Amino acid sequence: MIPAQIFRLIHTNGFLWQATKKSLLQKLRKKTGYTLENCKKALQLHENNIEKAEKWLKEQAQQYGWTQAVKLQGRNTGQGLITLTIDGQYAALAEINCETDFVAQNKKFHSLAERVALTVLNFAKSQEIQNEVQRTALHADNLKVLSAADGKSLGDHSALIIGDVGENIKLRRALAIGVQSPDVTLFGCTHPTPMNPIPVSFGKYGALIAVRSKNKDDILGMQLCQHIIGMDPQKIGNPRVDEPHNNVDEESCMIYQEFLLDPSIPVQQLLAETETEIIDFARFEVGENLDEESTVESIQTCG
Repeated sequence: MIPAQIFRLIHTNGFLWQATKKSLLQKLRKKTGYTLENCKKALQLHENNIEKAEKWLKEQAQQYGWTQAVKLQGRNTGQGLITLTIDGQYAALAEINCETDFVAQNKKFHSLAERVALTVLNFAKSQEIQNEVQRTALHADNLKVLSAADGKSLGDHSALIIGDVGENIKLRRALAIGVQSPDVTLFGCTHPTPMNPIPVSFGKYGALIAVRSKNKDDILGMQLCQHIIGMDPQKIGNPRVDEPHNNVDEESCMIYQEFLLDPSIPVQQLLAETETEIIDFARFEVGENLDEESTVESIQTCG
């Protein structure tokens, strides 16, 4: 017969051990978002080492993601996000696509979009700036092989999210920008305007602009980005070369367009009054039709 004190000790230790395991299980599930069954299996396989269990879960999900990616690669990806970030003289603009707007609003998809933007930004910083505005266009194959901060490729991270959400996801394109001169400032915005745009902004539309002005005007920079999103200019325009269109509603040169926030004046007049020069710009829209051969050309010659 077991003495009462020893019995209580065994019972108490067993209870504490079960409580510890339950706590670890809850912590792992909350941290990773994976199913209770998968989290339990991960802890069992790694003797309740939560770090090893988390790593195993991510590896399993990534492997499953690649399988899913092959199965789902033919599905249409007309939804998604434009993601944008700016850090001083460098900026990144990217488009990440998915199948449904429901997934486009998913936090894990947002996390992927943010990772893509920051990775492209780091790529921009790694490039030697040889022109006043250094632009590098990146397409699906280029984006997949870029290494994120944790050393894994963006393709690996994309596969991980595919395994989580069960939808096809494509890293469609990106633009890495660096400016050489300290008197040239980069501005950017997305639409709809996010609640918390720092450090990365998301939306269905995105615009970047590089301007030179005597007095840095953050409000004007943002307004010009809003104009680019709303009016979709195809080029800045040169008054010595370009003529204004007969129909103002079909005008594609930015300088001749009516300013979106004040249609009583053209952009050219606004720039003159504020002593501002547009050096370059770019505009992305989720799902817009792109000719693969002309995409790089159009991205590189907006200015």
